[in-house]
Amino acid sequence: MPEGVVPLEQAHDESLYGSKAVGLGEAARSGLPLPPGVALSGAVVEADEDGAEASFAGQHVTLLNVPGVDAVADALREVWWSANSDSAITYRQRVGLFRRPSVGVVVQSLLDPDCAGVMFTRNPINGADERVIEASWGLGEAVVAGLVIPDHFRITQSGQVLERTPGLKKTAVRTLPEGGTFEEKLSPELAEQLCLDDSQLQDLHVLAGKCEEVYGPDRDIEWAFAGGQLYLLQCRAITRAGSQETSPKGAPVEVVRSVRLFADLDRDEVAQIAGLFKQRRFPKGEIVIKEGSGGAAFYVIESGEVTVSIGGDPRATLGPGDYFGEIALIDEGARIATITASDDLVCYGLTLWELRPLVEENGKIGWKLLQTLAKDLREAEQVIADLREQAPTAGG
Repeated sequence: MPEGVVPLEQAHDESLYGSKAVGLGEAARSGLPLPPGVALSGAVVEADEDGAEASFAGQHVTLLNVPGVDAVADALREVWWSANSDSAITYRQRVGLFRRPSVGVVVQSLLDPDCAGVMFTRNPINGADERVIEASWGLGEAVVAGLVIPDHFRITQSGQVLERTPGLKKTAVRTLPEGGTFEEKLSPELAEQLCLDDSQLQDLHVLAGKCEEVYGPDRDIEWAFAGGQLYLLQCRAITRAGSQETSPKGAPVEVVRSVRLFADLDRDEVAQIAGLFKQRRFPKGEIVIKEGSGGAAFYVIESGEVTVSIGGDPRATLGPGDYFGEIALIDEGARIATITASDDLVCYGLTLWELRPLVEENGKIGWKLLQTLAKDLREAEQVIADLREQAPTAGG
């Protein structure tokens, strides 16, 4: 292989290949089931952009189903630039890590999974000593991107299944022959059918134990079943909700506090919710949410702008600090407007299935959210009443 490109099992140095590659390398050396792949050093990736000088924010894109060797160079360039965008630089400045990056990249064979998802070896919400699994049909992007409400399972450390809760999986992310992915609409029956059986749950339980043997306790695992085989995609330490004021997997507390729905929560409660947010990016022109479609995610804009339209008519423009989709966190109903990225957009996103367990475990937070919704409803009723009083009446 060229210098700076090694099989994953030979990736040892984080300064060369990055923590993800080294973590996967440790899994490969320990015999855990991985899709085959290689690690590219920062020097190899940077060779695609000679002389570029910008700074790294530790927030890289993941490109699925790159169609062949010829497209790899373009994919590497896109990953490199994702760490050098204006928003990434702003993030790095904010957290005090403003320096030139060395962007290591992992290239792996893409699976065509029957189902995929995430697994926590300890409950990430309440710290209970149990496995928590969330799963959906197709590629795990449907779970990570909040496109579905995934199936939810809990398993004891001894392997006993405590909970099987079907989700609402109307969409599956699938691969295209020419490269890239598409969203397949699923039948109502498949959307509500559990995608893991007891045998697969036991396979995941065994994998969780092996990962803890290799990496230590409290792991956040990404996995997939393809062709009857279970594969490990990634394993990292669990980040507990609210453990930091700001984290790469969460949103700044100040941003979340500005959202009307969370305005009556105290700082610790806001920090808990902030830790549940994940960053998501949309290119210019992409539809973020579509009028009439089902919704389970809520977004706060970090950078960029969006256009809000109803029935095809533009109604408003939203920018940094604005938010949209919050009702989907409560009622799982259809979207009432279409939101389109006017330029490259960076958001913090929160899904119903991430917020719901926290609210179920913490009645105080749930009650405060209910009070806020009641206030908004009362204000809306008053506006309607005022409009009716102002409306002209016909008389003889």
